[in-house]
Amino acid sequence: MVRLGTGLAVIAVLVLALWLYARSWAPSREEYPVQGVSITADNGPIDWGTLAAQGTDFAYIRAVKQAALRDPAFAANWRGGRGVGMRYGAMLEYSLCARAVDQATQFMTTVPRDNAALPPVIRLAFDPSCIKRPGRDQLLSELNTLVNLVESHAGKPALLNISPDFDGQYDIASGINRTLWLDGNFFPPDYGQRQWVMWTATDMRHIDGVNGPVRWDVVAP
Repeated sequence: MVRLGTGLAVIAVLVLALWLYARSWAPSREEYPVQGVSITADNGPIDWGTLAAQGTDFAYIRAVKQAALRDPAFAANWRGGRGVGMRYGAMLEYSLCARAVDQATQFMTTVPRDNAALPPVIRLAFDPSCIKRPGRDQLLSELNTLVNLVESHAGKPALLNISPDFDGQYDIASGINRTLWLDGNFFPPDYGQRQWVMWTATDMRHIDGVNGPVRWDVVAP
């Protein structure tokens, strides 16, 4: 029993150490010099000055979330990122349960035209609250409509931030020729059929200036 208790204590210490390491981990700056964060209303109020001081080079700020709803913190976060001189851009989280034109309209009426902004991002990931799964041809048609409208408003080509399971089901990377932003905690992504330009390296990082874990993103060197 003593040995069992000692073994469990060692395992608990190792688990705690791994958890603390994961909370603070980010890819090497030598390998990935440009690193930033994805921000939503779920992160609560942001101390943008502190966030910038932590080495955050850019922030992608959610403008439209699932089912074509505006992110309630978008305007404040947009002003905050711009106010501290950080590079900033807008993200639309696509929903399979809403029409592309409606989501594009929400984006265009939420995000101001801003030549200084980074290219817009469309995030493609399954939402547990939406069970709709259209066929691939229908989805690609909807996405092309969405991409064209968002790009027309932003005046820049969009990036596609695709989750592994979404791309696995719909093979988006081979259907729409846009720059890829892929996901993969701690390990560079190996899906998407084309080279990625951005990578969400972890969604577990804790950093001063933001409540709770954030999605920490890097740009390919």
